[in-house]
Amino acid sequence: MNIFCIGRNYVAHAKELNSEVPKEPVVFMKPATSLSKFEYPAFSEDVHYECELVFHICKEGKNIPEEDAKHYYDKITVGLDFTARDLQDKLKDKGLPWEKCKGFDGSAFIAGWIDVNDIQNRADIEFQLYKNDNLVQQGFSQDMIFSIEQLIAHISQYFRLHPGDVVFTGTPEGVGPVVPGDILRGTLENREMFRLVI
Repeated sequence: MNIFCIGRNYVAHAKELNSEVPKEPVVFMKPATSLSKFEYPAFSEDVHYECELVFHICKEGKNIPEEDAKHYYDKITVGLDFTARDLQDKLKDKGLPWEKCKGFDGSAFIAGWIDVNDIQNRADIEFQLYKNDNLVQQGFSQDMIFSIEQLIAHISQYFRLHPGDVVFTGTPEGVGPVVPGDILRGTLENREMFRLVI
């Protein structure tokens, strides 16, 4: 199982990080151990939540044309890409890879799956994140710079996709810190998908 992640896939989020808006998808990966239970890491004092749409690959493929990409995913959900922001800033300053701040144990949380056929409008999927019952992020898939189909086509140029692989599609604006005791609650199309106590 591969965990592919997309960075800066919403214009507003790129701007809130003072980053350039990418001209092609920014792809990084997390190890399987990132799906373990989240525990606040000892090496960071500034872990941020990033709520994202996540989709599930159902079919093997390489160099997939964008027009065929809809046949390569079958389920969708919301997830959390936890980021050790203080460590990320240090790594970025030195031009070093992000794995330690993005791929640490427990840094990838995925809620239960929904069949894509149960989504009324696959072209514009809404999701939300609440922190301690306050709405902090709201995203719509139509606002992504690169659509799910474009992401599948792009990723498959470099990596053969396999059933069971998952793709985090990037986060909208509104990311922020979490501390132990915070409660994060995610929704997808007005369905509550998870409730996570940090």
